[in-house]
Amino acid sequence: MPETETCILFMARTTRFHEFVRSLTTSMGVEVSLATPDSPTAAHDFSLLLLDADGVRNDRIEQISKWLDDRGGIPMLLIVDDEALGGLRMPPHARCDFICSTASTTELEVRVRRLLGDEESFAVDDVLRIDNLVINLATYQVYLDDEPVDLTLMEYSLLSFLATHPNRAYSREVLLHRVWGFEYCGGTRTVDVHIRRIRSKVGPQIAAHITTVRGVGYLFKE
Repeated sequence: MPETETCILFMARTTRFHEFVRSLTTSMGVEVSLATPDSPTAAHDFSLLLLDADGVRNDRIEQISKWLDDRGGIPMLLIVDDEALGGLRMPPHARCDFICSTASTTELEVRVRRLLGDEESFAVDDVLRIDNLVINLATYQVYLDDEPVDLTLMEYSLLSFLATHPNRAYSREVLLHRVWGFEYCGGTRTVDVHIRRIRSKVGPQIAAHITTVRGVGYLFKE
């Protein structure tokens, strides 16, 4: 359990999650300091950055990630609205996780505790290796030939779902439900679009594992 001097820096442009984040003071005994994404003026050390990603562009998130790297690789937890998940890009080199804005304070505490723990504490089962591809299910990172693959959150979620459920065909409707978690208003074509983007990013060797099943959907071959 973190000691009482542990500090979490909360960056936000509004006060909408102040009480949500301050619940960590009671549940974990940590100190919470405030800043904005435009002026990260933390006067003292902190162990974790919590960022309300509302209105914060991906390039700014990447800049903040590099700033955290310069401070010794401090981890970051993003609070993301459900409707913004499709365009979210997780910084590939960072110790980074996300939580939906509708999450409970219990889930917030669990994710914070995980990021504050040993960065090597994830189980071997959390690392999936397919040929020259590595999927770290604990950190949401994907590497191809030891180089990070720049996937959006939904591209990552679709790839990791198929890869962890190999040799079974899934319809586009089922993938929408299992990966997106709701009836996507754009229809099943969005699955095809994401599959095409994933194939283009992971290279031909890995793309060959992602098989189109005519009249059904997609299957990941081991």
